[in-house]
Amino acid sequence: MRNRYLYITLLSIFGFHAETYAQAIAQAPRLVVSITIDQLRTDYLDIYAPLYGEEGLRKLLTEGKVFTNGAYNFTPVDRASAIASLYTGTVPYYHGITAYEWLDKETLRPQNCVRDQKIGYSPQFLGTSTLSDELKMATNGLAKVFAFAPTPDAAILSAGHAADGAAWIDNGKWHTTTYYRPLNLWLSGFTRLYQSVADVNQDVTNAALQCVEQNSIGNDDKTDLLSLTYEAGTQMESYIELDRTISVLLRGIERQVGRDRVLFVITGTTSREEEEEGNQERYRIPTGTFYINRTANLLNMYLGAVYGSAKYVEFCHKNHIYFNHQLLRQKNIQIGEISSRSQEFLLQISGVRNVYTASQLLTSDSYLLESIRNGFNVEKCGDLIVDIAPGWKLINEDTSEKSTSRSAHVPFPIIIYGAGTKAERIQTPVTVDRIAPAIARAIRIRAPNACSAEPLF
Repeated sequence: MRNRYLYITLLSIFGFHAETYAQAIAQAPRLVVSITIDQLRTDYLDIYAPLYGEEGLRKLLTEGKVFTNGAYNFTPVDRASAIASLYTGTVPYYHGITAYEWLDKETLRPQNCVRDQKIGYSPQFLGTSTLSDELKMATNGLAKVFAFAPTPDAAILSAGHAADGAAWIDNGKWHTTTYYRPLNLWLSGFTRLYQSVADVNQDVTNAALQCVEQNSIGNDDKTDLLSLTYEAGTQMESYIELDRTISVLLRGIERQVGRDRVLFVITGTTSREEEEEGNQERYRIPTGTFYINRTANLLNMYLGAVYGSAKYVEFCHKNHIYFNHQLLRQKNIQIGEISSRSQEFLLQISGVRNVYTASQLLTSDSYLLESIRNGFNVEKCGDLIVDIAPGWKLINEDTSEKSTSRSAHVPFPIIIYGAGTKAERIQTPVTVDRIAPAIARAIRIRAPNACSAEPLF
């Protein structure tokens, strides 16, 4: 009799755990909505909070899991490199998108990160899998994946290689690419017929809601993914409008799919505010101007005195200097030797804080170089990277490029909302490469193939 009761008790326990396990499996979100807000900042988000309505940003901040101190673990960061890192869960060193554009070493011309000479636009330069790619593979192509953004780089890099489609706005009209096959008929018709409104964030929201409705997204047991990119300015009005847009999006998607079956993940790219012309001088902040093209010419003269007259510096782009490797081979000059000499020479010039060689970034394991190494890619970057002092202006008179060096970290939020997420506010600094593996865990698929970061939640 005692054994009989023990047997019944064990069956009850096993049954309870089996039911709990089955419930956990069933609770995987039907839809993940990943929202990247370009230049979103935690301080602005909090400052303007009293002006938000109840159903938009305020709801996210009060009912979501909010990480207030998000960061990128590489430098430099722009919109393209940020979005590529968000969806691959790794850094440019591996995924290859070092910036919106870089110098093509063969043509010596700038190369756009998603521009494809054959079909217009594609993710051909994205060197690793993305969250959307892994979702497609895990579901044998059944998961629905779409991306909408104000720009082609944001749309395509968030869509990855295997999406059903990506669309962006150009000159007030929606555009897409034939890269994604088979061509989604709804998206093809939408980009031809839909009339853009004045606000790009509203356009992205309208596209997202129509996409969910017309493609039956979130209506089966296969998790779908919707990747959206918004823009945030620095003015109060832009955050108020962003709040209204988010409110429309949340209400629309929760009505169609259900709040408990949708996981919203919201984050931002880093701030790229430029100093106002003359502002630093006005307040007597130390500054200066570093001319990269003039510096390259001086370096070439110095190398000519050492190795004989020739054009050793082939080109400079942003703060990268490129050597003429064919010339170096003809003269039997080792790249390590000329890089070291050039590094010593450039460090003597005003405004130069440091100079990094490609070999140094590829071989060093110093944690002090980690963020710079993470943002480096041997195929896309120069032989020398000149680090300009903070506050100094970097100017290339040959290409008319201008930028201001800034090293200050501007924190942005990472917000997880919906699908049973408990409200919490976390001050601990976190890096964005942890978002992709966290979403992968939540929807029970593999993380992208170059992602080694620990999941965020």
